[in-house]
Amino acid sequence: MLVYSFYESDNRVMRYARALAGRGDQVDVIALACDEKQPAFEILDGVYVHRIQRRQRNEKSKYDYLYRLVKFCMKSFFYLGRLHRKRKYDLVHVHNVPDFLVFSAWFPKLTGAKIILDIHDILPEFFANKFHRPETSFTFKLLKMVELVSARFADHVIISNHLWFEKITARSVSKEQCSVFINYVDKGTFRCTRTRSDGKFVILYHGGLQWHQGLDIAIRAFAKISPQYPGAEFHIYGGGNMKSEWQALARSLALNGHVRFFESRSMREIAGIVANADLGVVPKRADSFGNEAYSTKIMEFMSAGVPVVVSNTKIDRFYFNDSVVRFFESGNSDALAQAIIEVFGNDELRQSMIARATEYAQRQSWDNHKCNYFKLIDELCGKQGRN
Repeated sequence: MLVYSFYESDNRVMRYARALAGRGDQVDVIALACDEKQPAFEILDGVYVHRIQRRQRNEKSKYDYLYRLVKFCMKSFFYLGRLHRKRKYDLVHVHNVPDFLVFSAWFPKLTGAKIILDIHDILPEFFANKFHRPETSFTFKLLKMVELVSARFADHVIISNHLWFEKITARSVSKEQCSVFINYVDKGTFRCTRTRSDGKFVILYHGGLQWHQGLDIAIRAFAKISPQYPGAEFHIYGGGNMKSEWQALARSLALNGHVRFFESRSMREIAGIVANADLGVVPKRADSFGNEAYSTKIMEFMSAGVPVVVSNTKIDRFYFNDSVVRFFESGNSDALAQAIIEVFGNDELRQSMIARATEYAQRQSWDNHKCNYFKLIDELCGKQGRN
């Protein structure tokens, strides 16, 4: 596994790696370190985790972002090559962003390893949204070309949702070379029980703090309901380039102490935090990227028995309905505030949502789908299928 991310907080990568290690495969993960305290190497649940570069999510320009990506790609190319010489890999599973990280696996591919490119986020649209560039720009067109050559370099491409599957296969790779694996929830991780009993009403968001996530909309909505519920708090976990601006927004709305920002946590810690929330919010903007980006956190809330209020985006309407989540008009802080009040104030509605959402999440758990991943791996590597 090769990923420009923090392994212990990347649910998608952890699921793959732990599942493979659990069936007896040897799995190395080359990833980032979030600080100097993390060891350069450790074994987690049978997975060998190599952290080769530190990263803070504080990029302010596309050049800062690109420099760190290219640096990681160069380091991972040499590090992966060294590991491959010691024990020849059957497969290298590369996770974007960026797409061109797949070329770090050039040496293993040359010597027989199969390569998977796993597209978590479609990069041209992600870049355009993050840095406010039109889809007619030169950079957007260049990134589409990078996506094309990266997908062609890989032996197989995994897409993280069905809307993006249609888009990617229309412009970069054939449908026969693609599979869809959404961000299924690992029930083994999200089995925590509620331990909080302080009488507060805690609204929770956890994840990236980028513009398309719409946390400013949620903060403004919370400001509208806060006077009615003095015991309510809005807890935000994560990092990103909008964090300082959204902290300033909370201060300007006199929400100090009621809107609380926390650093990113490991997936196991997040599972416990989610279990102790009263309500989850996913306030994405329905723009070109957020409208089609699947939110893993929705099913994490559902798995933990926490009702969730969700922006009315195309992707979330594709996978969910009004019986399992409470939708609100994207970008509308008044609508979000009203949705929170409705769910919080209606116990019958809340319990109905929880029951149906829990059933849905159980059907969509990783345990019910990982066999398809194993089958794909074994077919690519020409090995006899295993249970």
